[in-house]
Amino acid sequence: MIEVTVPEVGESITEVQIGQWLKAEGDWVNQGEDLVEIETEKASVQIPATTSGYLRQHLKQAEEFAVVGEVIAMLEPADAGSAPPPREPTPATSPAAKSAPSAVAPPTAAAPVAAADGKQGDAFVMPAAQRLIDDLQLDASRIPATGPGGRLLKEDVQRFVASTTSGPAAASTRAPAAAPVTPDPALRTISAVGELAPETTLLSNSLHRSEELKPMSMMRRTIAARLVQAQQTAALLTTFNEVDMQPVMALRNKYRDAFAQKHGVKLGFMSFFAKAAVEALRRFPAVNAEIRGSHIAYRNYQDIGIAIGGGKGLVVPILRNVERLSFADIERQISDYAVAAGDNRIQPQDLEGGTFTISNGGIYGSLLSTPIVNPPQSGILGLHSIQERPIALNGQVVIRPMMYLALTYDHRIVDGREAVSFLKTIKDVIEDPARLFLEV
Repeated sequence: MIEVTVPEVGESITEVQIGQWLKAEGDWVNQGEDLVEIETEKASVQIPATTSGYLRQHLKQAEEFAVVGEVIAMLEPADAGSAPPPREPTPATSPAAKSAPSAVAPPTAAAPVAAADGKQGDAFVMPAAQRLIDDLQLDASRIPATGPGGRLLKEDVQRFVASTTSGPAAASTRAPAAAPVTPDPALRTISAVGELAPETTLLSNSLHRSEELKPMSMMRRTIAARLVQAQQTAALLTTFNEVDMQPVMALRNKYRDAFAQKHGVKLGFMSFFAKAAVEALRRFPAVNAEIRGSHIAYRNYQDIGIAIGGGKGLVVPILRNVERLSFADIERQISDYAVAAGDNRIQPQDLEGGTFTISNGGIYGSLLSTPIVNPPQSGILGLHSIQERPIALNGQVVIRPMMYLALTYDHRIVDGREAVSFLKTIKDVIEDPARLFLEV
């Protein structure tokens, strides 16, 4: 047997959380194929198989914690040159059949289920999904599987419950049982609106006042700690301005198709703001600096973090040396990071460093906010929704697409005059994009 251990996934990271097993116990895996997804305080990482063989045992389950170097699974290597034998699917197990000792499967093994059309399929129930199915007395053969290789995931069960418990068909989602089983109503209520992890503790049996406890993820714990650190160690202050987006929108609409055809990526607003931030950081280097003990470290480069919503929360991958990147380079890297974040494949090194951050809450509908600096950085630019508003322009009242800007900065090294002038530079460049090319 070969031990599958938690690898070193980043400097200073000593503990991880098991995210999702991508292979069930008994599955054949090829060398290099991902076995499990683990979550660190910075990102999600996949652990591949070091050799081909059978995955025999999960020693850690989803949402459990493990330290670096700890054994989390056992892999039985195959003989040299051997190929995986064909797997024979077995019928799904109904709640009634589970009452017989011979029908009970190990709690961590993946069980084969029938396809949704009633025919035998190649889907396998993942352990977390099986526990939820058992708790709710559901028929696994009725639940569509969307996981890799046709596996039935916990999320599939949750979507199925959410779509059926509100309608008359909910009564038919449970397989026939030898004796009537009445699920706990609070349990069904919780499962219909959110995740129900093995570690969940029900604090109330009331139908309308139920609660659940879930372990805080590694990433969420780190975010919480860093936000508190920023509030406690930095003198944070926010200044605001507004920008007329009409010039950038007109330029973008004019060259959008030609840009996409030439570079293979869409022209968005973020590249304009990233370039505007580079110009402002050059003029006011204190916003690009950080405090190191009793010294201030000024950088002559701009590594800008772009906040992106991922599969497990907000992540801030870094665009390195933005001052050297073209508009197409910026948009291409942001697009690649967005895809990686959606698949939970952002690597820890993608999040390390950074001298400044841009956060666009406007894509979620935010009209105005005060972003929090990501330490040890000294500034963060907040973008918001674009809304048409009446403004005074050349003595006339006109309707323009306006956006509020917010700059939160560390007042220990950035003066108010610098912060206001920094934000005014962003506004001037966005309202007159030609400045980006003329360097004025």
